[in-house]
Amino acid sequence: MRSQLTPDTQHALDATVADSLAPGRGGSTRTVERALALLSEVCTRDAATLTECARQTGLPASTALRLLRTLESRGFISRDDEGGSFRAGPRMIQLGATAVGRNELVRLARPALERIGSATHESAYLSITGVDETAIYIAQVEGTHAVRHSSWIGRSVPMEGLAVGQVLRGDTPAEGYVAGRDRLEPDVTAIVAPVRYPGGIAGALSVLGPTYRIDPDTMHAYGRIVATEAAELSARLGSSPEEQEARA
Repeated sequence: MRSQLTPDTQHALDATVADSLAPGRGGSTRTVERALALLSEVCTRDAATLTECARQTGLPASTALRLLRTLESRGFISRDDEGGSFRAGPRMIQLGATAVGRNELVRLARPALERIGSATHESAYLSITGVDETAIYIAQVEGTHAVRHSSWIGRSVPMEGLAVGQVLRGDTPAEGYVAGRDRLEPDVTAIVAPVRYPGGIAGALSVLGPTYRIDPDTMHAYGRIVATEAAELSARLGSSPEEQEARA
């Protein structure tokens, strides 16, 4: 499936690639244009070979490879271990997710976060995948208890060992959510469900609250609430129930 770069993403991309690739203030505009053309070609395909990139951009294979390797070293693209095809890399994904996340995804998720917060009285979050195996919290509705989870807006956390990381990696069980004690904050329980779109996982909705207040029955009840809201938000993003079930 081909995708389109949003204006916000393209603007950020133009500036970032220029900064990353130019050797100095006198960096070649032509080099940047070529790199952007290659990056656009990679990002509008599920995967692109060197031959396809060179042919579509009209560049010699050696030039295309040199620029693709530079983009890869900066994290804008990644290369498959098998076959050597190129895909959008973690930095490119972060740019796109951040541009979407701070606008449309946050706007669409806000009512769901408010309903989750109202139903559980705990803090509800929206997170997206960041770079270097991290998750970034980009929206929150704060809980109403006197003791509640404090804001993590803008915070980046490692995926490894966390419920949010398991969900963003696509490892969600049939129940539709992942719950467990938070490794970073052992006194906190996290309950997380995936927000899907036709191409994969757009983000995750979660509830975070003190473990002493969330017993197993409460945890499962909150899990159903979060999973239901995540499924409804996924449907608004174009993910069908069949796709959601198949990816569970």
